[in-house]
Amino acid sequence: MEGTSTMPEASASPVPQVPPLPPVPPTPPVRIEALLAREDLGLRRIAGPVDPDAVIHWAHTSEMADPYPYLLGGELLLTAGVHIPEAAGSGTYFDDYVSRIVEAGGAALGFGLAPVHDTVPRALVVACDDHGLPLLEVPPRTTFSGVARAVWQLMAQARHTELRRVTEAQQSLAAAAARPDPVSAVLRQLARRVGGWSVLHGPDGAELRRAGKEPGAGVTRSLAALAGVVRPEGGRGPSSATDTVDGTHLSAYALGAGQGFVLGVAAPHRDPGDHTIASVAAVLLSLLTGEHQSATGAARSSALVRLLLGAAPEDVAPLLGGRRWIVVHARPAREGGGPAPDAVAASALGAALGSALVDAGRDVVRVLVPAEREPAAQPGWTLGVSTAVNPRDWAAADTRAARALARARATRSPLVRHGERPALADLVPPAEAEAHARALLAPLAGTPALPETLRTWLSLHGSWDRTAVALSVHRNTVRQRIARCGALLGTDLDDPDVRMELWFALREG
Repeated sequence: MEGTSTMPEASASPVPQVPPLPPVPPTPPVRIEALLAREDLGLRRIAGPVDPDAVIHWAHTSEMADPYPYLLGGELLLTAGVHIPEAAGSGTYFDDYVSRIVEAGGAALGFGLAPVHDTVPRALVVACDDHGLPLLEVPPRTTFSGVARAVWQLMAQARHTELRRVTEAQQSLAAAAARPDPVSAVLRQLARRVGGWSVLHGPDGAELRRAGKEPGAGVTRSLAALAGVVRPEGGRGPSSATDTVDGTHLSAYALGAGQGFVLGVAAPHRDPGDHTIASVAAVLLSLLTGEHQSATGAARSSALVRLLLGAAPEDVAPLLGGRRWIVVHARPAREGGGPAPDAVAASALGAALGSALVDAGRDVVRVLVPAEREPAAQPGWTLGVSTAVNPRDWAAADTRAARALARARATRSPLVRHGERPALADLVPPAEAEAHARALLAPLAGTPALPETLRTWLSLHGSWDRTAVALSVHRNTVRQRIARCGALLGTDLDDPDVRMELWFALREG
């Protein structure tokens, strides 16, 4: 039998105590059950616990009476019993031998039959049962090198399976990050891939999003506490931390540098590759919740302070990283607009548009985007986009983006840009056009909803339904307002000349 040499592995001098054992190697473990299932080996478990999840990390052959100094932990120790003295069965030899293997972290013992022993010593079987060490009988036809080769083959298969699982998870997480509501999509995909639960904690520790099979309240509290470990107050903490509570494996990952967001993961098992999969999700969530802009956070704070202290927008704009700007108004593309998006969804939209200058209002998200980053349609959102303007015209661009969004919602378009080509109104001096508009629309001035309804109604060619959608009101409300406008203005709104004059006035108003 191979690997059963009687040559000693070291001198007979006492072996010095070794330092604490390092962790098992970063290689995929092999389940003992998988090794026993190999018919070509013919291995048989004859003692020790039956645990389907028990694993080994490698195979090692030793004929030393005390193999402790030569074990790193996690081994299947193979021996032919060359070291066993003739009177071993009547003393404590086997108990001492097995206890040292267990103390060294050995995962299992394989005993080879022939050429030294025809059967496994009964005292060895008893000792393995007593110490909870799996004992495998190796038949004479199976060499120790054959067992070691089988272990490495199973390990290679496990590595291939792990790499394929991680690759598929990476692809699915990347695809989730491109879906509508990408933060929730990434959390759902992560929970599915690890077979557990995922949660995103905000800088204040509150849960922002969650997905998957929810654990018990105790696990949830423990995961929140673990999130505090990677987000300590007043100092820097580790980028990740792990724990186990009630048999559930917990992990927490800090997102980005100083963002304050933390990803928490709870799973019933901690399989190979889970850490890599969760790390990929953490990177994607960092991109979705973090700051993605050319200007630094300090520069933006400086710009805000200067504005509050009375500086002109055009003097502040260089700190924000652009000379000309586009204002984007956005609402979720769900029927009726859906609930107002939260800060995480708004931040993700800003990242997709290439700007961290985001305002998540009550019913609309506004993003200030440098003109060189032309906004494109975003899945799950309806966008209204202004023309590029100088900082002094930000307010006007904000109004144009709002009107573009209203038209986009009314026409069910994913994105509408405010037109910027010259119009006939440009031939009239602005001051005269504004004075004429004020005079013409004066009867409506006391009720702001009337001119806005009239403008939207005219822009949508008199469609009651589309105007109702754009203004988020009932169509009967639109009819009543338009009728009121006609009465106050004392004119026929069905006359195309009247409509044209009013349209010019409303554009200047």
